[in-house]
Amino acid sequence: MTLHDYLPVLIQILIALFLAVVILGASHLLGQRAARNSVKDSAYECGMPAAGGATTRFSVKFYLTAMLFIVFDIEVVFLIPWVLVYRDFLAQNLPILMPVLFFILVLVVGLVYELKKGALEWDK
Repeated sequence: MTLHDYLPVLIQILIALFLAVVILGASHLLGQRAARNSVKDSAYECGMPAAGGATTRFSVKFYLTAMLFIVFDIEVVFLIPWVLVYRDFLAQNLPILMPVLFFILVLVVGLVYELKKGALEWDK
């Protein structure tokens, strides 16, 4: 490989760095200057003063649901490349349907297990 092959990547990196410097510079030049008092430095929401601490405690149920969502979201991301190359595999007579159906079956079994265990029920 020559330097000519990497030229588009180098141009993209240079454009990204240039835009980052321009955006930061414009923000510094045109941004509002905060006075050094606690009223202007505090977060503003709905015109009401902030109540409570900055961090709130979430239920374990929230984290469990978030992790389950991420797991199934990642599984769907694994299916996208298969959808994009399915025709190519059919043209080459490669058996790809059964492994993907097995993959989907494992997902369905996992979802049924979660539903039976009540992992997606909020009112518990």
